[in-house]
Amino acid sequence: MMKVLLVDDELDFLKVMQVRIESWGYDLVKAANGKEAIEAVGRHSPDVIVLDYMMPDMDGVKVLEEIRKIDKNVPVVMLTAYPDRRSIEGAENLGIHAYIPKLSMYSDVQFSLKEVLKMIEEKKDKKE
Repeated sequence: MMKVLLVDDELDFLKVMQVRIESWGYDLVKAANGKEAIEAVGRHSPDVIVLDYMMPDMDGVKVLEEIRKIDKNVPVVMLTAYPDRRSIEGAENLGIHAYIPKLSMYSDVQFSLKEVLKMIEEKKDKKE
């Protein structure tokens, strides 16, 4: 079972997405901020990370910089409610696999995320 680390400072979003991601058959680890995310990568070795861009303690790019010191290859999906060129460029420079705007917190994100997770899982299965 593929292990997904979901990082977002919006607790309601974490709860909703936990239910969805687990219903898709993935094992989920949650983190509510950048520090928790970095610790979770070291502790849980996730197969994929879903990372919010806008967080109060560290933005997603800063978190990803720290994560890359621990795991250079883990696939990362970046989420944001405020897509802008700077955030996309910063994330792409760190090897992001997908970038999903939070247009609708529940429907658009869920559909896009499910498709990306399936793609990452299929690539992982081919490597094994």
